[in-house]
Amino acid sequence: MENTGDNFFAAIKDAFKRFSDFSGVSTRSQFWYYILGTAIASAIASIIGGDNGENLLSLITLIPTVAVSVRRMHDVGKSGWFILVPIYNIVLWASPSKMTVEPR
Repeated sequence: MENTGDNFFAAIKDAFKRFSDFSGVSTRSQFWYYILGTAIASAIASIIGGDNGENLLSLITLIPTVAVSVRRMHDVGKSGWFILVPIYNIVLWASPSKMTVEPR
């Protein structure tokens, strides 16, 4: 079994490393680990810096969050524009990946 701690930090690192990459894919686990990481960071920023700290973190994570969301839409076989459709994008975020290569 894989070490989920490594996957957690790798997903966050990947999201910030590829913050301007709106092509390609991000797997379901990468997406949700990133969302979990930003939620934890937001709670910590809120406790330490109050509203200003949380607002600053939101500005820092805005573009990487949009990029990882668009890549997640690509992973389920949809256009990145589907992140703008309410409710349906949540269903797509939870959907399994589409296989692009036939298994042998």
